[in-house]
Amino acid sequence: MVLALTGFAMVVSFMTLIMTKRVSAVAGLVIVPLAFAIALGFGGQTGGFVLQGIQQVAPTAIMLMFAILYFGLMIDAGLFDPLVRRIVGWVGSDPLRVTLGHAALASIVALDGDGTTTLLVTASALLPIYRRLGMNVLIFAVIGGLCTTLMNLSPWGGPAARVAAALKVDPATLFVPLLPAIGVGLAGTFAVAWWFGGGERRRLGAVGGPAAPEAEALIDDALGAFQRDPAAARPRLFPVNLVLTLALMTAVVLRLAPLPVLFMAGFALALLINYPRLEDQRARVLAHAANVLNVAMMVLAAGAFTGVLEGTGMLKAMADGLVDVLPAGLGPYMAPITALLSLPGTFFLSNDAFYFGVVPVLAETAQAYGVAPEAIGRASLLGQPVHGLSPLVAAVYLKCAILGIELADLQRFAWKWMVAVSLLVIAAALATLAIPWMGA
Repeated sequence: MVLALTGFAMVVSFMTLIMTKRVSAVAGLVIVPLAFAIALGFGGQTGGFVLQGIQQVAPTAIMLMFAILYFGLMIDAGLFDPLVRRIVGWVGSDPLRVTLGHAALASIVALDGDGTTTLLVTASALLPIYRRLGMNVLIFAVIGGLCTTLMNLSPWGGPAARVAAALKVDPATLFVPLLPAIGVGLAGTFAVAWWFGGGERRRLGAVGGPAAPEAEALIDDALGAFQRDPAAARPRLFPVNLVLTLALMTAVVLRLAPLPVLFMAGFALALLINYPRLEDQRARVLAHAANVLNVAMMVLAAGAFTGVLEGTGMLKAMADGLVDVLPAGLGPYMAPITALLSLPGTFFLSNDAFYFGVVPVLAETAQAYGVAPEAIGRASLLGQPVHGLSPLVAAVYLKCAILGIELADLQRFAWKWMVAVSLLVIAAALATLAIPWMGA
């Protein structure tokens, strides 16, 4: 009982500190568990707990580091440039094409796992067209939010990285079974874009037309939003980079090797092919060093947090306490329950608070009913579209500033679409057995 109560107090303390912005997530993940473990009398054992936790999440940290470097290098080399040009040129003056082109562009650019870059690129390329045609910019926010949050479920995206670190599971075991459900979610997003585009076409009386005269300027603005060194572009190597990226993604899906190995090899090949000079290689690594360092610190700090939680026995005690109070009939259905909880959970809590504080306890509890931690991890990710509207997400304020809208207006307009797509993804995950209806 003491361990369980202390564990819950530790989780609540961590969540309170980061949600009130008293400390950063990295600092909270390290300081809070150390303080509680020492207070419980574990003393010298605490260091061992921390190291064990770090060792378990090290492969995830390595995968994320090299995945960020790989996609950053592909942006530098210009892999996405032809796509931006084609989509902006294709949309013309047709609202339906604009919304569908927006969904396509956002889905591809969001592959790098950086929502801010996706917002800047799509806003530079398409927001002027929205405004010139008189389209509702709230539609822009909904389409972009859906695409970004769904594509962010990739192993190198923030939510999946947190789940993998919190549960100490292979990111590939989270991502690959979810691919069909993500595909269904993207199909639903394109359906939403089609619905919006058709409605705007009827409202505005626009039925299409040639590309806007300023299309070339919009393309230049969009490419500039990647914020890269123009000297780093390698347009002549586009076919090689495309083949390399498709091969890497195929290997990831087929799990031909552990993800850290795949991304390490992919990045090394891309670096040698695009930047054979040593000075250029150093420059590309330094250009993305800040993003890599931030992610690596977060994952390793998460290992310290969960290492202490497990090593001291607090996690098991907390799970046993939940099993005792949870109605027996609900226990086997922990996966769909977690999926539904992820909608309000990721809206009212930050990703750090939910994935590091709540999900490990749910996963440990679910094991008592035959539900694997990986299943709980996948289920916890399915509410991410709703998370995109959370007032705790810094990016949502950037989006509102760029669009010139109020957060309350965005939430009122978008919530039903975000909830609908989240429920669609949950239904698809259940139908494809990415998450089980009930435990074994």
